[in-house]
Amino acid sequence: MERTRLAGRRALVTGASRGIGAATAQRLAAEGADVAISARTLEHHPTLAGSLRETADLLSAFGGRVVPIVADLADADARAAIVPQAVIGLGGPLDILVNNAAAAIYQPLVDFPLRRRLLTFEVNVHAPFDLAQAVLPGMLQAGEGWIVNISSATARSWGPPFVLGPLGSSTGVYGASKAALNRLTNALAAELAGKGVRVNTIEPRAAVMSEGAEVLLGTQLAADQVESIEEMVEAILALCDCAQERTGGTHVSLDLLDELGLTARRLDGSPQADSVRARPFT
Repeated sequence: MERTRLAGRRALVTGASRGIGAATAQRLAAEGADVAISARTLEHHPTLAGSLRETADLLSAFGGRVVPIVADLADADARAAIVPQAVIGLGGPLDILVNNAAAAIYQPLVDFPLRRRLLTFEVNVHAPFDLAQAVLPGMLQAGEGWIVNISSATARSWGPPFVLGPLGSSTGVYGASKAALNRLTNALAAELAGKGVRVNTIEPRAAVMSEGAEVLLGTQLAADQVESIEEMVEAILALCDCAQERTGGTHVSLDLLDELGLTARRLDGSPQADSVRARPFT
């Protein structure tokens, strides 16, 4: 069945070669949106499945416009070209921006190198903020728009007592960057309140076993500590066409689905049975 929920909308999803980004782009295309997708390379990662080219092929099956954009978000000049390329390729200003790409570097803080800290904040904070600033003129002129920033539960502080989870304190810098992203999201939403542009963050309640997460966490998690990628994407989608009043929030995937009474659909937009809800992942 043809889905038209987002027909006529133009969207950009970063980090779309695999995982949550690729799945989100697929679902947006399935709902009728024209979609620009970006990643650092067009072809395969040396160790991870998936590529920007493969995502583009998946999206093309839904019949809308698809624009793959190769850009390194750690390079300010490279990322400055993303939105102009998307606008030209899709034929007009963007309605939806999903800032999914992230640099996830995990290691103990005592000897965490400065260059890695700088890279983490460049990709996880400055890049999504730059892209948001780039899409805002078109959104403000249109009087509506949706910016969704993908965050993480690692943004929240621990104890004491300190219950660190399987990755220990190694998520500290990554979590700090996501905490900064949450704060900027909230402040930008406050600044734009009443102007039609919704700005929110969304984080998984539990682990989403993307290709990268599989490598990182392996079999360390119980089944009820994992949520499906379809559930995460359903929550993202809910923020891609939410009401004007829903802005400035730091949302949690399964909590948002419960609040809205939503059941996750497959990535092609077709219905599926309810899945088991996960407990919070720490």
